[in-house]
Amino acid sequence: MLLKDQKELKTAITELPVKEKDKLLLRLIAKDKVLTEHLHFKLLEDPSDLELRQQTLEEEITIAIQGLKLAAKVGSRESLVLLRRLNGRVNHHYKVTKDPQTDAELRLLLLELIPVDYNESVFSSLGKYNERLKTYFLRSVLALYKKYVKLHEDLQYDLNEKMNSILNKIVREKLHKTAAELGLPNQV
Repeated sequence: MLLKDQKELKTAITELPVKEKDKLLLRLIAKDKVLTEHLHFKLLEDPSDLELRQQTLEEEITIAIQGLKLAAKVGSRESLVLLRRLNGRVNHHYKVTKDPQTDAELRLLLLELIPVDYNESVFSSLGKYNERLKTYFLRSVLALYKKYVKLHEDLQYDLNEKMNSILNKIVREKLHKTAAELGLPNQV
């Protein structure tokens, strides 16, 4: 049941006393952790906090990928797991801040640093992870490209070089045919 379909309920809620509305609102907000964090960010934090959040996440991404590269036995499976986990962290950051610029910058950093060049045989047990990693990587780039196109042209100009770097990585990894089928350009 959606509130927009229940006009009588909507009217009844608006007619509630302020104290009762506040009580209900606080109970509802407490049930959603992301909403609580978003409201905290929106109401109690300032632009310097956004910058701090971005720097913290950038450090987390950089350290995690450096750790992956330094690990003794690393393959496409570990890279895929890490890419998904860090992508989830960036998604959470965006849900909280609703800032498209830092979202794009963090995704660019993640996709630029994550290794996708594993030489694993298709017939090995790890070959399926290699294909999954490449597919997930390309879909992540496509999602980023769609967000990039919607950004203001000044922001696009600022992020142009990094976006082209990601698109060049696709060519280096010999994924450009699949990328072209998905509608990704060679350059922005």
